[in-house]
Amino acid sequence: MNASIIDPLQGDFPEVIEEYLEHGCMKCIAFNRRGTLLAAGCNDGSCVIWDFETRGIAKILHDDECSSPITSICWSKYGHRILVSAADKSLILWDVMSGKKITRIVLQQTPLQARLHPGSSTPSLCLACPLSCAPMIVDLNTGDTTLLKVSVSETCNGPTPPSRNKCSDGITSFTPTAACFNKYGTLVYVGNSKGEILVIDYKNGDVHAVVPISGGSVIKNIVFSRNGQYLLTNSNDRIIRIYENLLPLKDEVRALDDLSGNHNDLNNIENLKAVGSKCLTLFREFQDSITKVHWKAPCFSGDGEWVVGGSASKGEHKIYIWDRAGHLVKILEGPKEALIDLAWHPVHPIVVSVSLNGLVYIWAKDYTENWSAFAPDFKELEENEEYVEREDEFDLIPETEKVKGPDVDEDEEVDIVTVEKDATFSDSDMSQEELCYLPSTPSRDVPEQQEKCVESSSKLLDSNNTGSPLSEEAGPNGHMMNHASSPLEDDAGRMKRKRKPSEKVLELQAEKVKKPSKSSKSEKPKSKSLADQDNGNGFHGGGLYDE
Repeated sequence: MNASIIDPLQGDFPEVIEEYLEHGCMKCIAFNRRGTLLAAGCNDGSCVIWDFETRGIAKILHDDECSSPITSICWSKYGHRILVSAADKSLILWDVMSGKKITRIVLQQTPLQARLHPGSSTPSLCLACPLSCAPMIVDLNTGDTTLLKVSVSETCNGPTPPSRNKCSDGITSFTPTAACFNKYGTLVYVGNSKGEILVIDYKNGDVHAVVPISGGSVIKNIVFSRNGQYLLTNSNDRIIRIYENLLPLKDEVRALDDLSGNHNDLNNIENLKAVGSKCLTLFREFQDSITKVHWKAPCFSGDGEWVVGGSASKGEHKIYIWDRAGHLVKILEGPKEALIDLAWHPVHPIVVSVSLNGLVYIWAKDYTENWSAFAPDFKELEENEEYVEREDEFDLIPETEKVKGPDVDEDEEVDIVTVEKDATFSDSDMSQEELCYLPSTPSRDVPEQQEKCVESSSKLLDSNNTGSPLSEEAGPNGHMMNHASSPLEDDAGRMKRKRKPSEKVLELQAEKVKKPSKSSKSEKPKSKSLADQDNGNGFHGGGLYDE
């Protein structure tokens, strides 16, 4: 598609299903940073990596120790590592290029989500959100875990109210809690069951700020935009909220300390909420006021201009797209299969969704060419019209106009060495080699002729072994009569087939048999010809003479 003739007034969001991917039963998906590779976690514990440009499978990662469904999948910043969490309470870190397992850690609870630290090319830390315990920081090298606080009551001077439920390891039980790193991984944002967003320094476990959500509903999802300027939350009250990040993208911890000021009592809830009001401010709210549906896997587009959320209703595959101003611009309706996960392409207007049946659907834009949008003097014709050109319209040097000389300085040197940074990846470290593609390993195809020979020989063997009428034909002397198309064995014991004679050859042989013998001298040639007939027709010569 020629991008220069696409109408710029069309919305830059997907509209139709372009293609679907099928491999086993896929449960969750994630793009790498450039959007060239798509990783999908399967129901059998394997992880398949698709080349998103060719839509072919580039690599399959599988661990014999893990056969449980994958619950989440995450790429490292430069695409060299993949972290998957499984239903068997395990975290597995893979090396993408070699396809080898780096480490496997088993937790006390099933991790519903796991995210690698975004600030390192070879991360050794990850953030895991277990099923019924507080979020934790996991050291992938040693296996050590550090629980994060999920309630400001834990930071108060008063005693913490007892909980009714306990985990197997004695840790206080919680409802599933959502958490995520900020852009550079200096802070962790935790959404708890009380409808609060906690800003935590994971290195020392201190809660620096608290942002309460109106209504106090349980926060199910929390995710940052790609540029780190906006934070998205999905709550049980069926509302998607967008918060604007007021902190600087770098040195956020120092900015929080400055906001705290000279407050000695950092455990005071009111002070934490006051700091939180200077960290995040409510920007937009999205909901379906008519159907009041719950949302599944909401996220931002690659440039942060669009917000997308899937309907959590059973039996429908609907994707809602809003602009950042809060207007609903598109509802994508797919097959009658429930939606369980979705992701927006980092660069292009493409959405990838996963159905309950394990298929991955690729939603793309339905492009329409509009030449007049780029050429004001271009006129689109409904039908052919007769055009009369001017006398000098196609002259090489028109007399009515003077050709102006080019204003380009031909002596100016053109820089072809310096690489301009892409605005989408402005924070990338150019010195770090990024893994964008995987080398393909071609598989050898079996020739069609060889397949046909193998099939035919196997069928003939079966027919001989099952006692077919051809195999039972024998002469009265006990000599076996072999059919022309039956397999024969050579000296090496290999199976071979004798060619069936043509109709013309059979007619000539029949004429020779019918001719009477004229003299006794011709007896030997005739017998020789009969032997030739036998060899051609597949009969043994000995069976034609009486003993």
